[in-house]
Amino acid sequence: MTTREFLKKLTPSPVTAILIGLIVYLWFRPPAFVDELRQPAPDLPELSALRGQVVLVNFWATWCPYCRHEMPAMERFYRQHREKGFAIVAYSLDKSQAEVDAFMRAEGYTFPAPLADQATTSAFGGVNRMPLSFVVDRDGMLRHKVAGQVHAGRLDDLITPLLAVPAAAR
Repeated sequence: MTTREFLKKLTPSPVTAILIGLIVYLWFRPPAFVDELRQPAPDLPELSALRGQVVLVNFWATWCPYCRHEMPAMERFYRQHREKGFAIVAYSLDKSQAEVDAFMRAEGYTFPAPLADQATTSAFGGVNRMPLSFVVDRDGMLRHKVAGQVHAGRLDDLITPLLAVPAAAR
C-alpha cells in the first residue's frame, strides 16, 4: 500500500467530519436553556454582602462532570472582571465543606464556594439539575437563569452588559 492510499483511508467522510465538528462545537459551547428574569434575588447573606456587584450564582457539585467543565471559564471570567464589580457565589451541593474546599484549592479556583442548604436551594425555586446558574444585577434583581453549562461566550453575553450599567441610586 502506498502512502497516498494509506492517507486516503484515513480521510473521513463528509458525514464523519460534520459529526466530529459538531462534537467539538458542543464541547466548547455546550447547550443550555437561558431564561430572562426580572424579579428580586432571594434575600441571602452571601448575596446581600455583594449588593452593587453583578453576581453569578452557580449551583454545582464536585462529582458533576458538567460542573467541573464550566469552572475554568468561570474562574477566568472572574479574574478578568472582578475589579469591574463582578462576583461569583458557587453553592456546592456536596456533603461537606472540607471536600469542596479541597477541590477548590487543588484546582486553583478563587471564588467563594459555600455549601448550599435547603433554604438556599428553595430560595431559588429548587435545584433539580446541575449546573444551574443565575445572574443577579447590581440592584439585586435576578436577570438570567441558565440551566446547563456556562462558557466564556455565554458569560460575556449575559454579564458584560450588566457590568456597564451602574447600580440605581438608593
